[in-house]
Amino acid sequence: MSHQDNNKNKSLSLTAPLLDQHVINVTIKEKEVEVPVPPLGKKHKHATINSFSKSLTEAGKILSLATPMILTGLLLYLRSMISMLFLGRLGGLALAGGSLAIGFANITGYSVLSGLAMGMEPICGQAFGAKRHNLLRLTLQRTILLLLCVSIPIALFWTYCMRPILLLCGQDESISGAAQQFILYSTPDLLLQSFLHPLRIYLRTQSVNLPLTLCAALAIVLHLPINYLFVSVLGLGIRGVALASCCANLNLLFFLFVYILFSGVHKRTGGFSLSTECFKGWGSLLSLAIPSCVCVCLEWWWYEIMIILCGLLLNPQATVASMGILIQTTSLIYIFPSSLSFGVSTRVGNELGANRPKKAKRAATVGMVCGFVLGMLAFGFATAVRNVWASMFTVDPAIISLTAAVLPILGACELGNCPQTTGCGVLRGSARPKVGAYINLGSFYGVGMPVAVALAFWCRFDFSGLWFGLLFAQFTCVLLMIPMIRSTDWKSQAKRAQLLTGGAGAVTVEEEKAVKGKKEKSGVISIRVVAESGEGIAKSLCMYTN
Repeated sequence: MSHQDNNKNKSLSLTAPLLDQHVINVTIKEKEVEVPVPPLGKKHKHATINSFSKSLTEAGKILSLATPMILTGLLLYLRSMISMLFLGRLGGLALAGGSLAIGFANITGYSVLSGLAMGMEPICGQAFGAKRHNLLRLTLQRTILLLLCVSIPIALFWTYCMRPILLLCGQDESISGAAQQFILYSTPDLLLQSFLHPLRIYLRTQSVNLPLTLCAALAIVLHLPINYLFVSVLGLGIRGVALASCCANLNLLFFLFVYILFSGVHKRTGGFSLSTECFKGWGSLLSLAIPSCVCVCLEWWWYEIMIILCGLLLNPQATVASMGILIQTTSLIYIFPSSLSFGVSTRVGNELGANRPKKAKRAATVGMVCGFVLGMLAFGFATAVRNVWASMFTVDPAIISLTAAVLPILGACELGNCPQTTGCGVLRGSARPKVGAYINLGSFYGVGMPVAVALAFWCRFDFSGLWFGLLFAQFTCVLLMIPMIRSTDWKSQAKRAQLLTGGAGAVTVEEEKAVKGKKEKSGVISIRVVAESGEGIAKSLCMYTN
């Protein structure tokens, strides 16, 4: 083959006779080539139209990922509402104790597991883009093991420390007792969450989202009769509501396993077979999981601190009740930007893993634009329903008045929250959760918390002052996030992705099968070049010699 022919091909395939007719095979990854378009006349107009068309296509890809996740989020939100409904039917003590237990569990358990699981998202997203499918399996196994290990001290903490802590904080003894009972029967949920969080990310980073929605729908269909059985028929009371929630997650986990096994999704990642590799190479996962956990916890804990501060205001009963309604409202709205951020994270991670920095940049830009649009829609919704929303939860005029006054501020918070949540997705997709943790720490606790306390207690803004503090925090997040994303060197991030996905054990299933098949048929020699750096970076090269 001539030298001119070599330049025309993306990869060259030449063989030279070696001893025993063996062939050296090396793989060269296709690199993205940017061809500049002259910004003149019709060519410039055509380039603009082409760029807009690509952006619309990217928006479609992101929304196709986000939509099933929005539906899943709404279904899970409905499940929590069903649980609250049955707690309410048991009386005020059960409702107060269950609500207190759920808040305590969120702070000390669920936020930690959710945050740690986020550490696998950039690895799996980039590995899928790089076709390093074996790394997805190893990361899934490592994350499950990590969450199981962390669940043990959390379970012990719930069992022995919750009630004394609540009493120490001045909580009513009967409410603390009900909360202790609820959380004891919620402990098995830690085991289930240790499998559910990693499995959802494992599927999501492969753009497998709709089956998760269908599985969640099936689990919700069973959740209502199970609650009725435990609470109304068996008379288990608050224990029945906690057990029903565990059963809902158990059903969801069962349906997910059934789907994975029958669809064969797990086969392209090497199945679920355990190997000694999953006990090695934890450095990359932990370096991403810990800052991801910090980032999630800082945001979750803010709302729990807000509830505590409400108890110190002029009318604590009304403000705490109103805060409960507003947190439920913002949790409902949050489903949309969080789903968008998951979609953006998947797209950015896949493109960086595939060594396509230009497409990763487009995914990040389009995602941020979608985040701003979503923020405006959320602001419009919160403002439009401000006079009727609280009446769906209560008939108390004081609570309705407080909620109506603060809902526009909540909507304004979403103008910052939606794009900053999307920006966190960009940072996760590019394996930079530590940056997000620093931004959240500085924005929520360096700016938002002091402003909230100052306005609520010193400037006499009372309840509204707390929400103005959140408004300052959200907009500080956005102001820090946008320059960070705009200044990103996407080519450098693509190189980082190649290093991250080339970690220990990162060999594609297809590569292993191909090598094995060639050895059986023609005795081909496969060369793997391993560069030891930290934990070791394994790269496959495709080299063809003349």
